[in-house]
Amino acid sequence: MAMSKKVSIAEDEDQIRMVIKSAIETDDYEIYEARDGLEALDIAQRVKPDLLILDVMMPGKNGYQVCETLRADQECKNIYILFLTGRSMQKAKETVQECGGDDFMENPFDIKELKEKVIAILGS
Repeated sequence: MAMSKKVSIAEDEDQIRMVIKSAIETDDYEIYEARDGLEALDIAQRVKPDLLILDVMMPGKNGYQVCETLRADQECKNIYILFLTGRSMQKAKETVQECGGDDFMENPFDIKELKEKVIAILGS
């Protein structure tokens, strides 16, 4: 049997985190949840998820700081980081690229689009 993929969701708003989790939840994914940037870092460094869905604005450390820290960590630098951002697309794109993020989606996001993006990233 294939190993299940690990997905970490870092989002400080419970409601949004639940929506993301229910959108992508399948038997193929082990899902970890973080409520702030420090917890997101801790989980990423312990679990080494295949994908980290990362909110930009969070307490503790923001998403960009989490991303920069992970990119500097030999064991975590290959984690795929998908940002959720409420900022304008152009501004977000620049900042995500600067800190080493792989991709981003505008928040509020389309659930179907998120699901498709996660499948594309992790493979079905």
